[in-house]
This record gives sequence, structure tokens and C-alpha cells, in this order.
Amino acid sequence: MERLGTGIGWRPEIADAVERMPGIDWVEAVAENVCPGHLPDSLLRLRERGVTVIPHGVSLGLGGADRPDEGRLTALAERAEALGSPLVTEHIAFVRAGGPLTASPLLEAGHLLPVPRTRDALDVLCENIRIAQAALPVPLAVENIAALLAWPGEEMTEGQFLYELADRTGVRLLIDVANLHTNHVNRGEDPAKALAELPVEAIAYVHVAGGIERDGVWHDTHAHPVPAPVLAILTDLASRVSPPGVLLERDDNFPEPAVLERELEAIQGALTKGWARSAARGAPSREAQAISAVGASETTPAHEATADARQRLGLAQTALLSALVAGTPVPDGFDRVRLGVQARALGVKRADVVAKVAPELPEILGELYRPSFLAYAHSHPMTGGYRRDALDFAGQLLLSGGPEDAEVRRELREWWLERSGPAPRSTRPAVRLARATRRVLLRR
Repeated sequence: MERLGTGIGWRPEIADAVERMPGIDWVEAVAENVCPGHLPDSLLRLRERGVTVIPHGVSLGLGGADRPDEGRLTALAERAEALGSPLVTEHIAFVRAGGPLTASPLLEAGHLLPVPRTRDALDVLCENIRIAQAALPVPLAVENIAALLAWPGEEMTEGQFLYELADRTGVRLLIDVANLHTNHVNRGEDPAKALAELPVEAIAYVHVAGGIERDGVWHDTHAHPVPAPVLAILTDLASRVSPPGVLLERDDNFPEPAVLERELEAIQGALTKGWARSAARGAPSREAQAISAVGASETTPAHEATADARQRLGLAQTALLSALVAGTPVPDGFDRVRLGVQARALGVKRADVVAKVAPELPEILGELYRPSFLAYAHSHPMTGGYRRDALDFAGQLLLSGGPEDAEVRRELREWWLERSGPAPRSTRPAVRLARATRRVLLRR
């Protein structure tokens, strides 16, 4: 595996700062936020300097019951080629459920949700990863996710699940040590045990990020400083293997560049401490631990996912997602309190992302935006992505007679009309006059 070095998540909000940061060997960009034909100038300048750029996908849903969408795979492949990336990454998660497989409406989570660690889920995930690997021009690495809740009846630990996944598919692993900490707090899972069970030779690189604990639940926000327990897990990992690359993630609440630089220094310090521990106990030197990609064993059977396994998984994931986003009954075996925490977190994330996708909505609605959106989200699951969600929210608010303020209602209606048609409404004076005249006539 190519050694990447020290990296940071590239985001438009800190693009200038990232370009100026010392010691940055590579960056990671959210794949869905990059257009291959119109790459941001900042990424182009980084590429010209020899900085590696890796696209990190968030919407493929490899852990879902359906086979990976061909269009999404093509888009991910195009980004890898446009950026000249040595690999692409995604998540071990499901992000949607329902549809033809379960004869139910398609539901979008708008978030990464955990897959059950069962044989059915593993068979489906392995087959989906093989499909993705065949469609991508470069190797694939998949990331362990943070979870607020646990599935009942799981058959494997996280380490065992990841080990068998890598063994059966040859896929590389993106290990997020912050997510191991999240699962320790939220699910009582021992990070050291997970690391001991991992196939460390499959690690492509490592994520480090911050979060916050509220009422005994750890929220993986990527908007807070990296805490000491996460750095301790990184040290433990470094004492077992020298990861090819380590990357700091920050997605919101961006601090001054100097603060990010200090966090990168703390990450390097945690790695150095781990390597010292390894040397002290006589482990192989870092140079001797050259990481190579693992390949699926020639004697390991393929275990192709059956249609029955996909349907069983699909029904289970649909029942869970429906409870989270549509208020249907909680499936048996789930912690109702934790499920409620996850449901509220999904609603808040939807509100935040819609505010970024359609910034005019919080501008028009002001303080009404968040409570109005959360009330809408409680009974209206997302079915078509965040842009569609923004339009559906505005349309539903208007249909319900809101907002009460006539001027605000007028502005919201104009915004909705401008964006809900098959093409943007013209802003030419003559066309706007005709539109206004037609509205007056229709009121008579």
C-alpha cells in the first residue's frame, strides 16, 4: 500500500488554510461535493504541488440490501480518475432502505447507519464490495462507522466482522479511531479488543476526529477537538502497526488554522508514542512493517449473497429506518431510548444540511426555520436527497397555511416557485410582469 503520510480533510471552508499548512502530504475530499469537470482551484493547486487527493464517498450505501447503484459507482470512478487518486474510500453502512426489494416506499437516512454484524449482512456486504471493486479504476477501502445504537442478535464483534470482510474480498480498511471510541462509549465495545482482532495488514489509512458526549451518548460531530481517549486509541494502533497514512477530519465549527496545526502535531505525537512502545517490546521496526494490500484467499469460498439474504436484510433495515424517520413502531430488540436519540440526531442533521443546501430558507424563515423543519421531519421521511427535501419542506409548510407572517409567506412561496419547476423561472422584467399579472387574474 502506498504510504500517504499526514493528511487533513479538505473542505471549502478551510481550503486556503489547508494550502498553507506545513507538513500536509495528502488530503481527502467528500466525493459527492466534487464535480470532475469543475474541480475546485484549491484542489488543482494541491495536485500540481504533488499532494495526493483521495475522494471519500458517503452515499453509496455498500451495507444496504440492494446492489450498489451503477450511477453512483460511475460517479465515484470519475472522481478518482479526475483527481488522479491512488484509491477511493466509502463506508460500511446503509443509507437508504425500502423500494422494490421490500415492496415499500424508498426511505433515505441522510446519514450513515450501522449494518448488523450477522452472516446475512456480511454476505450481502461482501457481494456489494466485489461489485464496487469491479466498477472502480483504483482500489477501494471501506471505513468502520460510529454508531448510536446496536442491532439485536449480532453474531460477530466488529473486529471479527472486519477481518472476515477483508479476508473474503481483499478490500482495504479505513480505520477511524474516533469511531472506535464512539462505539466504546455508546455500545460498550473495547477498542483494544477491536484492534487486536483487526487484519492490520489491510489498513489503507486512519481517520482521527473529535466529538462530544451528551447524557452518556458520544456524538461523532467532527466539529470538536480530538479528545485524549481518541489519541490513546491511535497510540495503541501505532504500537501494533505503522499505518500508511493518518488524516484529521473536521467538518464544521472550523477553528483558526493554528488550532488545526496543533491537532495535527498531537496526532503525530500519538503515533510517535505508539512506535516507541512497539520498539520497546521488540516488535518489528516500522520499516519492516511495510503494509501491502491483502487479497482474498484463493481457497476462501465466495459466499454469494442469496436473494433471500438480501430480502431479510432489506426488511430489517427498512423497519429500523422507518422507525427512525417515519415514526413507525420500534422493531423488537432495539433500545427505544437510543433509537429516540438517533431519530432526533437524524432530524437535526437534516435541518443543518438543508440549511446549507438551501441557505435562503433560514434567511426567509429566521427563527421559525429550525422548529418548523424538525416538526416537518418528524412525519415526513426524506425520499429524494437534500435538495428535494428542501423543496418538500417549503411546499408542505405552505400547504399547511404557514408561515403566519404574510410577507414571509410571500417570500417562501416565491422561493418555492422559482425552484420547483422543470427549469428555473426567468428573471427578465417582461416575464416577471406577465407572471404577476397572471397571479392577479387568478385571484379574481
